[in-house]
Amino acid sequence: MTRRNDVDSAMPGISRRDALKLGLGASVALTIAGMNARIVLAQEGQVLKVANPAFNQDWSPLRGGGVPYRWNSAWWASPMYFDSEGKIHPYVFTSWEPSEGDKVWTFKIDPKATFSDGSKITAEDVKGSWNVSAMPNTKNQRADQVLSKVAGFAEVSGGSAKELSGIATPDEGTVVVTLSEADPIFFMCLANHIAPITKAEQSRGEDGEEITDWYMPDNGAVYSGPFKLTAIDIDAGTLAFEPNENFFGPKPKLARIEISSIEDNVTATSLLKSGEFNAHTELVTSTIIQDLGPEFASGPIIPTSQHFWFNTARKPMDDPKVREALIRAVDRDGLMKASFPDGPHKKTDQILNSVPGADNSGFEPYPYDPEGAKKLLAESSYGGPEKLPKLLFVGVSGPAIEAAAQFIAEQWRQNLGISAVDMKPQQDAYAGPDQNAVQIFRDDVGTRVPDAVSYLQGSIASTSSNAQNKLGGYKNDKVDSLLKEGSTKAVDDPQRVALAQEAQKAFHDDWVFIPWYAQAMSRWATAEVKGIDKNLDWQVAKPWEISVG
Repeated sequence: MTRRNDVDSAMPGISRRDALKLGLGASVALTIAGMNARIVLAQEGQVLKVANPAFNQDWSPLRGGGVPYRWNSAWWASPMYFDSEGKIHPYVFTSWEPSEGDKVWTFKIDPKATFSDGSKITAEDVKGSWNVSAMPNTKNQRADQVLSKVAGFAEVSGGSAKELSGIATPDEGTVVVTLSEADPIFFMCLANHIAPITKAEQSRGEDGEEITDWYMPDNGAVYSGPFKLTAIDIDAGTLAFEPNENFFGPKPKLARIEISSIEDNVTATSLLKSGEFNAHTELVTSTIIQDLGPEFASGPIIPTSQHFWFNTARKPMDDPKVREALIRAVDRDGLMKASFPDGPHKKTDQILNSVPGADNSGFEPYPYDPEGAKKLLAESSYGGPEKLPKLLFVGVSGPAIEAAAQFIAEQWRQNLGISAVDMKPQQDAYAGPDQNAVQIFRDDVGTRVPDAVSYLQGSIASTSSNAQNKLGGYKNDKVDSLLKEGSTKAVDDPQRVALAQEAQKAFHDDWVFIPWYAQAMSRWATAEVKGIDKNLDWQVAKPWEISVG
């Protein structure tokens, strides 16, 4: 599929092979010439040049995840948004009010809110955007995080209905949402771009399904965010955005955003160091700070953390003494030095971070105890390292993750005598011959709202995908009970935090994960780029504030 407009030849996708063939100097010269031409196209304004790590074939803003999602805030408005400090702000919605015990919520739309063609954003547009996001064929990866408690979501997402029965639009400026159960923090769940507000008649067909390529400029699409898509060439991996002159928020400072696909991290790093590009979608390497400076990787610690999870349903992780031995045998200070020696991420001892209740939670850090680990392994049903099956990691992709997994394996070899360890980059869809023997999953968990209960419900509750898939059907009745009770408490009720802390402590002695790091939401931009701070939802909080130079 190809969509070309006015700059298709100005931003070729650059592979590592291309860069090596041209030589960096030639590449710099060619690109500087192209950059100058683009500045003219941008009417002497500022151009943000972004290296993207993949040739994404689908840039629909309704997918709710993936690499393109990182740029949703540039061209789409959301009901509300969180800033880089986790504070919520009005956006399309100017107010929110609960009633009937937090089961019915009323939202008011900013009367000035418009699309890029100047037409008003209405309550029907909001309703239509949420309906199409919930449809199973839309394949929105995280629509449930926004809409799962809206009455009728199960029916729409399950394919038996096409309209969320819990949404009413009494007038064009009011949206009333009825939930299937009370939720004191429902308003927070809307403050993201997972289900962005689109012009419903463009994004949703008469059959209720998403219209193919509706967001392309060639199809006359209009946009609700500060920028509009003006050019896209999927084959070349390039996109261009220009300011939305009818944006109802602050006027954007940039004249243009250009995204070019560069799959190889080494090539992307070289191009950023040379000044040809000034931002990246997501660059994860162990040497990011040495290569590009601390400001490039700096950012707030967000409520997301990365760990190595044990599948308790598979041998030898079905033996609690083996799990405990494997965890005690790893020096986690050394793990951080091996993977992110200069940051920007921070070692964590627990799951919770950057939410109320993360500090002084009562969760005791797992000790580094090689002798105790050796004793536990000897006492286990396996009697020692000789009878253990091969240990298999998945999700080991990227230099920093590879360094971390290699460090863990070396600790097990040195401290426990375990030598049979293998690693695969694939994660959810690993389909190799040992598919059913994978015991260790490297993956992140987190929350898009600053709330400890939500964080743990998505991480260790038996209903979470992490518990069901990565932890092999993990279930701790005490954890589930505490989190369920906590979810009924008001956001400002101290018991909400206290119950989450108790749940995490109850999780401690099941020994099912190696804690790794709390994640910094890096700028992934050179020092000359200002105002590109990201929020807890991995998006630029105020894209209209981005400037260069």
